[in-house]
Amino acid sequence: MEIIVVALIIFSIILHEVAHGYVADWLGDPTARYEGRLTLNPLPHIDMIGSIIVPGIAVLAQSPFLLGWAKPVPVNPYNLRWGKWGEALTAFAGPATNILIAVGAAFLIRFGVLPTSDAIVELILLLVSANISLAIINLLPIPPLDGSKIVAALLPSGLYYKYRELENLTYALGPFGLILVLIIIIQFLSAPVGALIFSIFRLLTGL
Repeated sequence: MEIIVVALIIFSIILHEVAHGYVADWLGDPTARYEGRLTLNPLPHIDMIGSIIVPGIAVLAQSPFLLGWAKPVPVNPYNLRWGKWGEALTAFAGPATNILIAVGAAFLIRFGVLPTSDAIVELILLLVSANISLAIINLLPIPPLDGSKIVAALLPSGLYYKYRELENLTYALGPFGLILVLIIIIQFLSAPVGALIFSIFRLLTGL
């Protein structure tokens, strides 16, 4: 069961990244397409730490929310139409995809579309929970999460550039930057984030 759950999380993470790439391509940046990242083949997207180890630990530890990431889809913001708004829209595409997956999967549960198999229902519920987690965590306004680009677009020019400097610092740290962000979330935000995820889960599934 744990292997299937991790596979579902990996697939959700990959869809998240592919959505970034497709929106960026639509907005004028073909970088992801040229690098072969607009594909559901998991191999170009897999990050050993973020796609395998972190989700596996979260599942085995029965974390209140499920974590993970793939290799970021390359985006050149200078190619995007609409400037910082194009970058914000590209960033939002990933969490929006996870929200759509969660809503679609919850629909199957809520309206009894699935066979009455406890195992299948449990897997779908985990899919809902995983995608809500991915959406909410990625929407947090903490660089380099997607939410930081959305918030940055709303800031005046002076604050925008300072905020982007902080984001560039986290990118310079590589995977350790993301791990640091996850530590901050777990240490300081786990209770409110977990409560929000649970509330949305109940709202969608009716459970």
